[in-house]
Amino acid sequence: MSAYIVVLAGFGVVVLLTAWLPMVLKELPLSLPIFCVALGALIFAFPQVPGVMPHPNEELAIVERLSEFVVIVSLMGAGLKIDRPFGWKRWRLTWRLLGIAMPLTIFALAWLGQSMLGLSLAAALLLGAALAPTDPVLASDVQVGPPGDSEEDEVRFTLTSEAGLNDGLAFPFVLLAVSFAEEDSLTRVAEWFAYAVLWKIAAGIGMGYMIGRALGWLTFHLPNRAKLSRTGAGFVALGITCIAYGLTEMVRGYGFLAVFVAALALRATKPKHEYHNKLHDFAEELERLMMMVLLVLLGGAMTGGDLFDALTWQAAVFGLLTLFVVRPLAGWIGLIGTDPPPGEKAAISFFGIRGLGSIYYLAYAMHHAKFDNTSLLWSTAGFIILVSIVLHGITVTPAMRHLDHRRKLEARA
Repeated sequence: MSAYIVVLAGFGVVVLLTAWLPMVLKELPLSLPIFCVALGALIFAFPQVPGVMPHPNEELAIVERLSEFVVIVSLMGAGLKIDRPFGWKRWRLTWRLLGIAMPLTIFALAWLGQSMLGLSLAAALLLGAALAPTDPVLASDVQVGPPGDSEEDEVRFTLTSEAGLNDGLAFPFVLLAVSFAEEDSLTRVAEWFAYAVLWKIAAGIGMGYMIGRALGWLTFHLPNRAKLSRTGAGFVALGITCIAYGLTEMVRGYGFLAVFVAALALRATKPKHEYHNKLHDFAEELERLMMMVLLVLLGGAMTGGDLFDALTWQAAVFGLLTLFVVRPLAGWIGLIGTDPPPGEKAAISFFGIRGLGSIYYLAYAMHHAKFDNTSLLWSTAGFIILVSIVLHGITVTPAMRHLDHRRKLEARA
């Protein structure tokens, strides 16, 4: 039997499950990512399955591009769904997580990577930077609803905006790890700060804003009789995503950051227009399909690609500390002195979901520089992603219901 035919049939099954499973799992403490990983692990556990599931380290270019694509589509959807206008005060919790919690997480994980796992400075910094961002793909269950939806409380908004922005802001530390891996010295820190921090962040924000405003004007305000928004074509979101990402990467800016900012700028040109819902719905459907395919492959890598071959008990403890101590503690520290009640602060700090963004950063860095203990890095990150998918997937539904119920009771009182 041809492997292509088997893959084609399998892809058809994945497409149908992508459409049907969310309805089935809606009332259960079980998420779509859990099912996807379990399905991939089960399928590729059988040696009779045509083809061989490789270790991610063997196909870095493919892993990098596939994870990159699903992340940028997810960032477009996240930006389009945010109703709250941009502002320093309105987004104060987001800035706390980005400016305090994320650097604390990176440095704490880098220190633990060196002390517990025996990694070099470059490898430890890479692991910390890859695992620090909240994943915009897998965090969809704790994000705000579609454009115009009423569910934009502080917890959902903060986690959505953090996931949208921190992917771009973690990149400077990934590039610093690449720099250390190439030269193993601190002599290029000033150059790194000027290029990877100042220029690339400014270029990402600037390009994203200009592209989003320009395409927003063309879509909603072009002075002609047939407004472009009347096309009703949701796949325009994909075109906007690729343009924002591609043009920004051409000028050496952060494309992830540009895509999210472009979505915010596009939305701001005419916030209440119903066409935003069509753009968001297409981006969300494409994201869910790509996410399911990649998570099935991730599950396959766990059983058929020996992803966990280098996992040690120290790495497992490192992973548990990442999810149960480092991120929650860093998030809580970042939110000290803010308004939300303790329950909401705890939810924001705890639901820092790790996922496909971490895979992208590892693949990108290893594709551009040589790191030591790469198998250990992949095994540790894979273990953390798996535990995060299961842990957060099971707890997110009851936790958010509890917070919503408490919020309604307080509103009535």
